[in-house]
Amino acid sequence: MTSTTEPDKAQPLSTEQLSATTLLRFATAGSVDDGKSTLVGRLLHDSKSVLTDQLEAVERVSLGRGQETPDLALLTDGLRAEREQGITIDVAYRYFATPQRRFILADTPGHVQYTRNMVTGASTADLAVVLVDARNGVIEQTRRHAAVAALLRVPHVVLAVNKMDLVAYEEKVFAKIAEEFTAYAAGLGVPEITAIPISALAGDNVVEASSNMDWYGGPTVLEHLETVPVSHDLTSCHARLPVQYVIRPQTTEHPDYRGYAGQIAAGTFRVGESVTVLPSGRTSKIEGIDLLGQPVDVAWTPQSVTLLLESDIDISRGDLIVPSGDEPPSTQDIEATVCHVADQPLAVGQRVLLKHTTRTVKAIVKEIPSRLTLDDLSQHPSPGQLVANDIGRVLVRTAEPIALDSYAASRRTGSFLLIDPADGTTLAAGMAGEAFATTTAESAEEGTSAADDEGWDF
Repeated sequence: MTSTTEPDKAQPLSTEQLSATTLLRFATAGSVDDGKSTLVGRLLHDSKSVLTDQLEAVERVSLGRGQETPDLALLTDGLRAEREQGITIDVAYRYFATPQRRFILADTPGHVQYTRNMVTGASTADLAVVLVDARNGVIEQTRRHAAVAALLRVPHVVLAVNKMDLVAYEEKVFAKIAEEFTAYAAGLGVPEITAIPISALAGDNVVEASSNMDWYGGPTVLEHLETVPVSHDLTSCHARLPVQYVIRPQTTEHPDYRGYAGQIAAGTFRVGESVTVLPSGRTSKIEGIDLLGQPVDVAWTPQSVTLLLESDIDISRGDLIVPSGDEPPSTQDIEATVCHVADQPLAVGQRVLLKHTTRTVKAIVKEIPSRLTLDDLSQHPSPGQLVANDIGRVLVRTAEPIALDSYAASRRTGSFLLIDPADGTTLAAGMAGEAFATTTAESAEEGTSAADDEGWDF
């Protein structure tokens, strides 16, 4: 937010205003020279979310280059400079707010070799902005971005057709690109696609509506970001509370207090509700809910709470509290799609740790049935291993049963990490169940087990 008091700048939102607005997490993706940096810079500048000293620095550098107007791409050029220097690439986050909504923007690299970084940035996103150069249309990298968004079940996708000023703001150019992309993304199961013609350099349809495209009657990019629905019907969610910590103060004031603390991953919990603790399967009722030190009758995602149960049963970190009758299936054989994020490969027979919510168990990679080619969504059968940026199907056998939802049902409790037990390196990010919403994954082989002489026999 801006810190200036100049009359043409927006004033910072108060704490009360911020707490009253909703939060939208969104990610941007675009190929090289599609203008992604300029779009992000334009969005921040025109929404008056740039600090005065930042804007002055951009103006100085732009003037030094002989440019008459500020090069807004310089607002995000720090990450681009890292790429040119060969430094480790990571997702760059930007935070800004308007009176309508707060935003966390994940600026993800667009190169194919940085697919793992787009997965990181889009994994928690409610919306993805996919940028396309109007002169080039839908290219292979555009299809890759759409495929990653579909794999991660991002509920809203915006197709920003950029550089419309370089195609004379022709409606037919935009319509052709929008039709091609929408058909492709919808075929992958993306539930909502919004196409917007823009010129990030000129500011057309980014924050302000464009007078150059009066044939377009839809929202600007910022208007769509401010109004796209991000709330979820909590009553329809499968309630899940991964236990992070057991609170037992054993003080004079609280001699018998036993609470189970954690962040609600999905759904709603109410006092008096019957719950089941997994993996033990024992049941009880919620006697009380503490939120920020105060008792409440109901709590919902993503609040961090402490549950108090009527029964004194054995519960520890890694257990999962769920409503009785709505338990996720428990299994030791997990079939999933994974994105490999480490430099060292993931191979069949490899021993790993599987981290699901707050629970970590030993596991073995039993099979890698296929590797996905994002260019055409073809499957390369039995690759034997996955290397950095690969996306593939895996079969994993765990030492203990895991209560795992499908990723389609819950992005929080249907995801997991595979970790190198030797040094704690994250190897892969996994999504349980089917890959795309329109495809049916092959069933995992049953009855398989692994045995060796080093104690990983399960």
